[in-house]
Amino acid sequence: MLLSCLGKMDDDDDDIPQLSSHTLAALQEFYLEQQQREGMKTSQGFNQYSIGSIEEDWQLSQFWYSDETASCLANEAVVAAGKGGRIACVSAPSVYQKLKEQDDKDFSVCILEYDRRFSVYGEEFIFYDYNHPLNLPENILPHSFDIVIADPPYLSEECLQKTAETIKYLTKGKILLCTGAIMEEQAAKHLGVKICKFIPKHSRNLANEFRCYVNYASGLD
Repeated sequence: MLLSCLGKMDDDDDDIPQLSSHTLAALQEFYLEQQQREGMKTSQGFNQYSIGSIEEDWQLSQFWYSDETASCLANEAVVAAGKGGRIACVSAPSVYQKLKEQDDKDFSVCILEYDRRFSVYGEEFIFYDYNHPLNLPENILPHSFDIVIADPPYLSEECLQKTAETIKYLTKGKILLCTGAIMEEQAAKHLGVKICKFIPKHSRNLANEFRCYVNYASGLD
């Protein structure tokens, strides 16, 4: 893409390509943002659980929730899990991060995620590939989580169906699913969940409308 923005210097400069002023300004802004992020990561007050501490990878269909949405979903999961409850976040890392900011509360949480960058979270990280929905560690017993919150990475029935296998294996009963509004029928079919009034938002605006679905009386209505 850069080549299309290159200008040409005078022949006296041996036709050395030169960035246009617009492209140069855009590059400078990009590098400044990178430096600011790196500065935050090396500063003493850096929070490894803050949303955005691990950047989105669009090639993995990663789109983080807004801070408000992540907080709302995390709070809902804590209430639904109950005192001493266990929460599983399946392909929902920003909710996991918000839950870790509430570590003073009485619950435990783990993150099931394909992206191995999240292994920085130690024993709570479980590598997860939805293509192999039941390929889980031996210590992850069936029906051992009070609530499972899941956000399948792709808006396809195949992805939802396979992720649903994982959800049903993990949960004692309660399910909080976040996916596209166009998946409402499939969500009901595979998980028996109903759409909520609460509308989740992402830190970047997405073309597809997202919704939350549950199979219990939640605080999202």
